[in-house]
Amino acid sequence: MADLPVHTIVFEILTRVPTKDVGRSKSVCKQWYALLSTQDFVRIHCSRSLISSNQRVLLIDDLTCSVHPIIFQSNDYGLSSIVTFPFHHQNNDVSILSHLNGLLCVCLNHTYELLLWNPTTTAFKHLSTPDSHGFYINNLDAIGLYVDADDDYKVLHIKRRSGVLGVYVYSREVDSWRNIPFITRQEYLSPHFNWSAGTFCGGTLYFTVCECWIGGTNVVICFDVNSEQFKEISFPPVPSTGMVQGVC
Repeated sequence: MADLPVHTIVFEILTRVPTKDVGRSKSVCKQWYALLSTQDFVRIHCSRSLISSNQRVLLIDDLTCSVHPIIFQSNDYGLSSIVTFPFHHQNNDVSILSHLNGLLCVCLNHTYELLLWNPTTTAFKHLSTPDSHGFYINNLDAIGLYVDADDDYKVLHIKRRSGVLGVYVYSREVDSWRNIPFITRQEYLSPHFNWSAGTFCGGTLYFTVCECWIGGTNVVICFDVNSEQFKEISFPPVPSTGMVQGVC
């Protein structure tokens, strides 16, 4: 142990402490702040935090936001704690669109703004820009939150606006939006199709896309987060009549 660098010892300890304590530790010194802000630290801390005792349920109602720990042994919940919204909002105003490793992508319904929010540390980031990026409209748009091979957290935003269709990616590392091509059938971007929120698994975001009409087209759209290519896979066999819903 005497031969181990101090940096290694600190890293191995702090990647195992609760998230709130990590946030407090950033104020110890400049070296710790730099260490705890690296993507490598975030990645390893997240992987070591993914245990059952750390699982939480977050509930938002008209007036409050509360976090409830899950006790799997008794199929019950522990004592809840109130989370204060760190950003301005109105009653019944915040909608959760996607989540990953404790990070949430939410929408402020009265302004349509997108935010990244960590309820544990209370840190948040507005994603809206003066050139209209980062604004979400319910029933028209779809959102997926993911992390790529470089450990950069990103938001995929499918936008449908009065005939103007587009796909945009926000990078937390470079703090900017950019447009990417949607290389599959363009009709899936029309308002006649309902898109689910994205489910991130194994380096891919999955969306179920269902046509509004009875007996319409149902597909799963896959987005490879590293190549940034789209492809589609068919639904399992479904009845020719009646409404169909699916989730990945």
